[in-house]
Amino acid sequence: MTFSIAGRCKRTGMIGAAVTTSGMAVGARCIHVRANVGAVLTQYWTDLRLGPRGVDLLSRGNSADQVVASLLTDYPTAPWRQFAALDRDGNAACHHGAKVGEVLGQCIGESCIALGNGLSNGEIPASMVAAYGRDPDAHLAARLVAGLEGGLAAGGQPKQIKSAGLLVCHEDRFPLVDLRVDLDPQPLTRLRFLWEIYEPQVDFYRIRAVDPENAPIMP
Repeated sequence: MTFSIAGRCKRTGMIGAAVTTSGMAVGARCIHVRANVGAVLTQYWTDLRLGPRGVDLLSRGNSADQVVASLLTDYPTAPWRQFAALDRDGNAACHHGAKVGEVLGQCIGESCIALGNGLSNGEIPASMVAAYGRDPDAHLAARLVAGLEGGLAAGGQPKQIKSAGLLVCHEDRFPLVDLRVDLDPQPLTRLRFLWEIYEPQVDFYRIRAVDPENAPIMP
């Protein structure tokens, strides 16, 4: 029982993903992003190899459709997998295996895709995309969190969510934002709280990494 969203900001070029579920460590397992390349969402009976493989395929210039097709080639456990790819142009594609638990679905929006399984109703992905698109001028991280919040407000999943993850990349090989919440009774409330604290510090930590000579001292 998981729902997730990936998106590309047309204004900044940032690419990111966010996810929540009833288990733990979802941020470490299910969202994979690379700057100027794209994102891959992997869930249900998650194959930890799919995300890195998918991002590598995207890095070679493959479209989202081509990545999904390649990941399914000679892949006998595909019926247990649910995954999606978002390429650098904002195109998206996904796969729902025949053994993935109901209720499941996806919604592809403008430079974004929402994906879910074990949902309370089939409208959750569309609600996520709508919430994500509500403020296109907001930071991509905030929009992705809003997407998860939109899914929860629309019914979420029958099991209580307990973990969440947020991953955003921009110009560098390292993530611009990588926040995770585990075993929390309200993980999306906590994730929103963490993002709002971290947002003013994002550029500070990046400058420390790429230009320490000119990095300001944190107050």
